Amino acid sequence: MQRDLSGISRKTLRRAPIGLCGLVAVLLLAVPAAQGQSMMGAEAQFVLNTFSFLVWGALVMWMCAGFTMLEAGSVRTKNASVICLKNVGLYSIAGLTFYLVGYNIMYVGVEPGSWFGSLKLFYGTSADEVALLSGQSEAAASVIGSGHSVMSNWFFQMVFVGTTASIVSGALAERVKLWSFFVFIAILTMVIYPIVGAWTWGGGWLAAMGFQDFAGSTIVHSTGGWAALAGVLIVGARKGKFRKNGDVKITPPSNVPAVTLGVFILWLGWFGFNGGSQLALGGAADAVAISNILVNTNLAGAAGFVAAIFLSRPLLGRVDLLASLNGALAGLVAITAGPDIVSHQWAVFIGAVGGALCVVGLKALERFRVDDVVGAVPVHLFSGIWGTLAVCIAAGGNFGVQLVGVLAVGVFAFASSWLVWMAIDKTMGVRISKNVEELGQDVAELGIEAYPEFVVIPDLDDED
Repeated sequence: MQRDLSGISRKTLRRAPIGLCGLVAVLLLAVPAAQGQSMMGAEAQFVLNTFSFLVWGALVMWMCAGFTMLEAGSVRTKNASVICLKNVGLYSIAGLTFYLVGYNIMYVGVEPGSWFGSLKLFYGTSADEVALLSGQSEAAASVIGSGHSVMSNWFFQMVFVGTTASIVSGALAERVKLWSFFVFIAILTMVIYPIVGAWTWGGGWLAAMGFQDFAGSTIVHSTGGWAALAGVLIVGARKGKFRKNGDVKITPPSNVPAVTLGVFILWLGWFGFNGGSQLALGGAADAVAISNILVNTNLAGAAGFVAAIFLSRPLLGRVDLLASLNGALAGLVAITAGPDIVSHQWAVFIGAVGGALCVVGLKALERFRVDDVVGAVPVHLFSGIWGTLAVCIAAGGNFGVQLVGVLAVGVFAFASSWLVWMAIDKTMGVRISKNVEELGQDVAELGIEAYPEFVVIPDLDDED
């Protein structure tokens, strides 16, 4: 389904945002209007739609703070400052690259069944909106007829790109070069993610087949997961993580409150992520749909946590805090492809399976000696695939089409990310030096420590 709203019929556009002023909107629209006041009602709806995009988008943007807290608390204290810099940097890069060309590739000029849109640079306020701002009141009818401000839609789409980029950061923490990471993020947000988006939300070939992904279990989360997996395989594991005798060095979170806070921030942001993806404020049906979406999102996250905490002891040998928190995120990822289902019991089931898959995935990565610091691959990739296929259970998805979409996005996202990581490695290098890894990136690269009262002790005994 297309998420770009320009030129889409009301029948196609069945989902639109409702902001914090949703109750006011319902009251306004419920008041019987005189026949001559129809334009006033349309303008009120335009204002509320636009405001809703911005409010939902701000919630999604706040997820970047959640990722920052989760990652900074998960790494060793000697690398926390770099994590903070990386997360602010990737969000800034994502915004600029999506403005430069990414949005155009994803939404502008995407023909039905095609592969990508326009390669022209920049995207901005429409000509009618410029005319209205310059005092040409006759442009108001055309502007209001679009249903929302052009750039409010751009903002809502852009913050999803920042989420995709954030997924990569935590998986590669503590051993990837800062500038190499930023170069990859620029290419991911400018080209790789927008092409996946053009195939699906932009109306391209997967959309033409009937592929369903309501808010991005595959489009956002699996794409980020594939990109992270490619990077992890090329950069390699942290020094001493996997020993020659087969043992795995346990690296528990260094700041448990920060990790927990990060999860709660992400959970809150998910209401904007899924709720905002309704993309229509057309009456009671949309209001009910949004209510169901938020409830299903919450139920799935809760079920994911409970499933993970129960499985962590038999699979990981302990009640694992990080695995349990990741289980909640995995449940949220799993429901994201189809949160608009009516049967709430299915949301619990989908979320619980997502949480269970996350714990199994964490164990599997250890078995295959893949070092994913925050568990981003099990959370976003494994659970994202499950959630996309689970659309067939209660949201009307076609299994064959969903499977084609999962495979197509997986092959493209992983292969293109692999090639980009390899090219960066051959030119700039992707891995920090042994000395920097031992001392920590905070001191060696930034000259600032997140916890200056602590004494930095190199991990000299971490030989493989």
